[in-house]
Amino acid sequence: MTTRQIDRIIEMAWEDRTPFEAIEYQFGLKENDVREVMRNNLKRSSFELWRKRVKGRKTKHQKTSPASRFRSQNQKL
Repeated sequence: MTTRQIDRIIEMAWEDRTPFEAIEYQFGLKENDVREVMRNNLKRSSFELWRKRVKGRKTKHQKTSPASRFRSQNQKL
């Protein structure tokens, strides 16, 4: 993966309304793979903050999220 792709994955992972399915569609990474990218590319404290933020968040999973209005211009979905 290029640095640009990793940066985009991190950006999408931090966005509240970007579901993991969008990252999987665009980059082929499942949620566990995204966690690994975040763990390997963020400081430990930033990774822990991100995990706490997204754990159990309904908007990070398409099937549990009613949100459909937001889409980044950089997303394929």
